[in-house]
Amino acid sequence: MELITLPPHIIFSTNLQTDLERVISAKPYSKIVVLADSNTKKACYPKLSFLPSHQVIEIAAGEEEKNLETCTKVWSGLTELKIDRKGLLIVLGGGVPGDLGGFCAATYKRGIDFILLPTTLLSQVDASVGGKLGIDFEQYKNHIGVFQEPVATIIHTPFLQTLAKEELRSGFAEVIKHCLLSDKEMWDEIRTKELENQNWERLTRHSVAFKAGVVRIDPREKGLRKVLNFGHTIGHALESYFLSADNRLLHGEAIAIGMIAESWIAKQKGLISSEELNQISSFIIKIYGKVKIPKDKSPILKLTLQDKKNIGQKILMAVPKSIGQNIWDVEVTGEEMDKALEFYDTWER
Repeated sequence: MELITLPPHIIFSTNLQTDLERVISAKPYSKIVVLADSNTKKACYPKLSFLPSHQVIEIAAGEEEKNLETCTKVWSGLTELKIDRKGLLIVLGGGVPGDLGGFCAATYKRGIDFILLPTTLLSQVDASVGGKLGIDFEQYKNHIGVFQEPVATIIHTPFLQTLAKEELRSGFAEVIKHCLLSDKEMWDEIRTKELENQNWERLTRHSVAFKAGVVRIDPREKGLRKVLNFGHTIGHALESYFLSADNRLLHGEAIAIGMIAESWIAKQKGLISSEELNQISSFIIKIYGKVKIPKDKSPILKLTLQDKKNIGQKILMAVPKSIGQNIWDVEVTGEEMDKALEFYDTWER
């Protein structure tokens, strides 16, 4: 897909103060609240010292906090601060604060304005673009949510300097996904470089432009937008499965495994070649290493039945149709997914 002109609410900022003040001054907001997690409160909030009078709501960090209990804390905080419908919520953080904070803003008093300030690579290239908001419910990823765009998403790549390597690596999975789905030339570029040598400014803009183009065509995920779920049918199931384990996976780590497994399925269906499957598997495992998959895969496969792309009991995937092209609504079976995970588990260079 061709890269597009970004929608006006997505701002790549080289001067955070100027851009944020311009957005805030566009409306007469009654009160301003900043939502941060315990990590971004410490590492990123000091960069917002220029903000006008405001309050801060802090939540704990981590995927396990992306639930109704944390939403209740945020809604209670907004209520106690007497935030009315002309209030503004500035969400400072990665995918979890962004998804949860935006969801809380979109539902508080039937919706107040919010600004996303994504601070992780994962949120800058993926989670903050497209208006998907929500929380996990029981053991299911992003099970409760809404579609709602923020008044602005301000992408400031210097925030990436605050990240640990594993968080940067987690976000890189979505960059890989976008290249595999849309741009063979970019894929060939990134797979020749180590993680620390990637051009984040260039890759962030590339990913955002691709995703924004898909969302513009299909904002409610009725068709084309489903391709963005490549790696996520199996990946989300793995993420949920390992969430309660001692060796839990970050989102991107789970999606990386999902992309290998789902690429194997694409190969079995004649959509990609053996060489392409080998390229994908080799590069992803070089970056992420291997995770031991349990011998009994039934608990993981059971979780795929709740995937939002499914229709009835049909499990539907998005996969590459050769590197740089894509297809969605590919029906797969539990047996195919079991064998795909076995392929990942036993793969050797």
